[in-house]
Amino acid sequence: MYKALYRKWRPLTFDDVISQQHITETIKNQLRNEKTAHAYLFTGSRGTGKTTCARILAKAVNCPNMKDGNPCLECDICREADEGSLTDIIEIDAASNNGVEDIRDLREGAVYSPERCKYKIYIIDEVHMLSTSAFNALLKIMEEPPPYVKFILATTEIHKVPATVASRCQRYDFRRIRQNDIADRLMYIAGQEQIELTQDGANLIAKLADGGMRDAVSLLDQCSVCAEKIDADVVSQTAGIAGREFLYDMLDAVADSDSAKAISITAQLYDMSKDLIRLCEELILQLRNIMLIKASPANAEEIIAVMPDDMVRLKNIAEKSSLDNIMSWLSQFQTCRERMGRVMNKRVEFEMNLIKICGNIQQNATVTVDNSEVYDKIKKLEDKINSGYVPKKPEVLTAVSPPVENESAANVKVDLKSITDKDLVPCPQWEEIMQVLQKINPAVQGCLGGSHASTYENVMFILTPNRFFMDLFRLKDNVESLNKAIYTVLGKRYRIVARCTTTVEETKKAAEQMIKKAINSSIETAVDNNNQ
Repeated sequence: MYKALYRKWRPLTFDDVISQQHITETIKNQLRNEKTAHAYLFTGSRGTGKTTCARILAKAVNCPNMKDGNPCLECDICREADEGSLTDIIEIDAASNNGVEDIRDLREGAVYSPERCKYKIYIIDEVHMLSTSAFNALLKIMEEPPPYVKFILATTEIHKVPATVASRCQRYDFRRIRQNDIADRLMYIAGQEQIELTQDGANLIAKLADGGMRDAVSLLDQCSVCAEKIDADVVSQTAGIAGREFLYDMLDAVADSDSAKAISITAQLYDMSKDLIRLCEELILQLRNIMLIKASPANAEEIIAVMPDDMVRLKNIAEKSSLDNIMSWLSQFQTCRERMGRVMNKRVEFEMNLIKICGNIQQNATVTVDNSEVYDKIKKLEDKINSGYVPKKPEVLTAVSPPVENESAANVKVDLKSITDKDLVPCPQWEEIMQVLQKINPAVQGCLGGSHASTYENVMFILTPNRFFMDLFRLKDNVESLNKAIYTVLGKRYRIVARCTTTVEETKKAAEQMIKKAINSSIETAVDNNNQ
């Protein structure tokens, strides 16, 4: 029976694991010195070796003929562990066994001694999928396990693991596997399997794997049945991605603001059944490379893993584009990628994004701003100031709401002209009133930013720097909304006197002094007539 390559070539010793030397060497030292922990937590992205290292550790800690921290692979324990028939190594998939009952079964089984090995090892994969009650059930046995029990937890989402569990484990963070290491490993596997794999094909597979060895080997396995010789073109066709020439031609069209060419390339790729979501992801990846070339040209070849010919094309695009434009394209394509996962027609979304990007670039290139008129006005103002010009005193507007009706406590007659600054009391609940008003009438609340309020008997004085509020205040509905918010907080209705100053500073000054003369009878009469 055929066995998938990623299973056939899964590492069997720590020395076979690539790009994780910082972890494998530490664990090997523990095994040599017989100082292994009772619980381990392996975390990292998919395909980086978490489960593989867990299995190797489970074998090595029980292997009677361990060699330099690695299992011997020759004894019965190693062979049965590789076959998955060793009863003392128990693997649990937390994605499908995540309930408290499953963990209770684990706890009941943990009290029994191992049958053949020195240690009973529990490997819990995707441990973050356990329920809260299951984590609580696991916590006690992990804190004080029997001396012959060890736990190895693996997860791709460490933030979902409770701190109480993580703190009882030795944590190891698995890095994404480097592209060069993936490509070298693929070339080795291809040689052993009699598969003709070119270097550019291996590099492209490594690039698409995004740091995951399992994805890379699976793609190699898929390509091996599509062609006798696996090169970059075969990989592109098998993975459903755009060829490099199509990709760079589209980036050239974007840089040249040529929306017609970009749409034409999209149509060709669509007719070839290329995945537009994958195309968007490839554009994001290449724009990231262009951004790094533009931002750090001296170190570009060290931080970007591309072929020499590709580097030339990317540098040409970077030269004719500004860094601001590149970052703008990158942001817009990322937004487009998110939206493509939700919309009905992905092609329409992708083409809309292309047209927007090309149109924005063209507009930015042609539109200029003439500041000469602004400079002339500034010069005239400077001349007036130098000549001793004194601006007129800002106009102060005042308005009074009609008398409050149907409220006995508010029907007390107050002579507004007789109120002095000593009579006014600041309203400490004004911010709370604004929060209530935000829900009742957001327009009025928005015009009261920077305002202050004080009260005397049944009169409330409001000082605001916003002149537009005075227009809103003259409408009966707005006055009622404000009075409703005041009544909700203070439990009392007030007659409102509103005064508008021209600046926030003047409003604060007026609030501190409590303005002695806020109203005059002629203004009050005029406003009352308008409300009628």
